[in-house]
Amino acid sequence: MSEAKCCGCAEGALTDAEILRELEPIVAEYRERPGGLIPALQLAQTRFGYLPEAALKRLAEAFGKPYSEVSGVVSFYSFFSTVPRGKYLVRVCLGTACYVRGGKEVLAALKRKLGIDIGETTPDRQFSLDVGRCFGACGMAPVVMINDNVHQRVKPARVGELLAQYRASDEASEAAAQERAS
Repeated sequence: MSEAKCCGCAEGALTDAEILRELEPIVAEYRERPGGLIPALQLAQTRFGYLPEAALKRLAEAFGKPYSEVSGVVSFYSFFSTVPRGKYLVRVCLGTACYVRGGKEVLAALKRKLGIDIGETTPDRQFSLDVGRCFGACGMAPVVMINDNVHQRVKPARVGELLAQYRASDEASEAAAQERAS
């Protein structure tokens, strides 16, 4: 593995060596536990924002499993991602009620506004787009979740306003940080 290779494309991304170094406490804690692979994968994803290839290879080695098996676990569970996710995970419900009430159109509008498809992340790593099957708010369909925030009765024509709220929040946070720094 190359020391210069970075994980992700954001400024300040980690090299493979840094990933391996940060992964070691997780490996040490879960390697000997029965069923420890999935919690180790969860913690690694929480740490890195996704599961870089270097992390998957190290976990496969640590758990005595072929890389293909670890990769198979990651691809089976929709929670896991092998591509960097954005700061905001935008999930559109496509369960029956949401689908019937316009969830598919909301998804199409989000794809157009963000310029990405399902499973992709915007180049600035602000937004990732995904779908879900039921968020438990069928009476308020169609529903979009952005991180842990549920947005109900979303209209395709208003997805730009919805995304603008999150962009504005980031801009306000950046301005406040710059003000504190000066």
